[in-house]
Amino acid sequence: MSAAPDLAGKRILLVISGGIAAYKALELIRLLRKSGAGVTAVLTRSAAQFVTPLSVQALSESRVYSDLFSLTDESEMGHIQLSRAADLVVVAPASADILARMAHGLADDLAATLLLATDTRVLVAPAMNVRMWLHPATQANMAMLAARGVAVIGPDVGAMACNEFGPGRLAEPAAILTAIAGLAGAGKLALPAAASAGAPLAGRHAIVTSGPTHEPIDPVRYIANRSSGRQGHAIAAALAALGARVSLISGPVAIADPIGVDVTRVETAAEMLAACQAALPADLAVCAAAVADWRVASAATGKIKKTPGAAPPALSLTPNPDILATLSAAGPTRPALVVGFAAETDDLLENAAAKLARKGCDWIVANDVSPASGIMGGAENAVHLLTRAGTETWPRMAKDAVAERLAARIAAHFAEG
Repeated sequence: MSAAPDLAGKRILLVISGGIAAYKALELIRLLRKSGAGVTAVLTRSAAQFVTPLSVQALSESRVYSDLFSLTDESEMGHIQLSRAADLVVVAPASADILARMAHGLADDLAATLLLATDTRVLVAPAMNVRMWLHPATQANMAMLAARGVAVIGPDVGAMACNEFGPGRLAEPAAILTAIAGLAGAGKLALPAAASAGAPLAGRHAIVTSGPTHEPIDPVRYIANRSSGRQGHAIAAALAALGARVSLISGPVAIADPIGVDVTRVETAAEMLAACQAALPADLAVCAAAVADWRVASAATGKIKKTPGAAPPALSLTPNPDILATLSAAGPTRPALVVGFAAETDDLLENAAAKLARKGCDWIVANDVSPASGIMGGAENAVHLLTRAGTETWPRMAKDAVAERLAARIAAHFAEG
């Protein structure tokens, strides 16, 4: 289990919106206080139907705000002070309603008004019914928010209070805490980087691969890796936030498309390679997908039936195309920077260094995906960045934070020429 982050001295403004997941905000407040952060909470009118101001005040040890038209608070422009005094503004849970109001700049209550008035980084943790999350209106609203630099964690995939299953569950409080730790020191964000004429990756084209591949055995079975796609999708979003034009080539995942990127969905390694080649030329490629190393040489066209007493069918495997090595090969369309991933369960740095030499790429991001790490499919990552100049070891952090750090490192590389 990773150590709790140290947020001593950090000031978190927590906006709690309405929804059954609001009760988890109480656990988030407890974790924030345990980590040393100061918490000021704002409840929407709907949130107060699920958690009481008294409960929130008792755990945060701070006054709870909810009224935009408080004569006492607004005599000193309270919504301005709240929005700008914090190191990070967190909306958890973030309902479809408050995300829509944020996206369209509405200011019809205290929560929406302070979110419109802030120049501080904002992290949202969406939570809603799966159909609401997947609705084009919500996805369009998320696109607008991401383009403005709003960070997102979740939603998770799972069973919901409405007895449906899919993406829409609030990320776990511990995962939100980790994301907060990665963002609380990022400072003010007066303008999103992608909106600035001086965006560090403006004019650059990036190819990012993400998720697993599914290699069919027959029409109903396949070979795959245990990848959620969270890290690759986060990298695509982080590069887009720095101004890059991003082509995301994604295997089958159960998470939403990142906002502001061009997405091509594929199933197999062969399809992923073809999509990458079709997206060339590019300035950089980040191969974060967990591509299956092998596929069945001849997939059955019909379901393979289990016959009582008969031996299991023998599967003849053949290697899949090597996407990282292909993109790294010298040629007129080779990206100037090719970044691979090495997901290992043992001898991490040795195997990663060997992969860097063998594949011909420029950098390798190495991470330990042994079962005890909880990284494969989880919300956090702990990586080493191997370059020709040496190895950098990064602390464990939220995958969004890893993506932002890698994107910044890529931007610095191009700035150095």
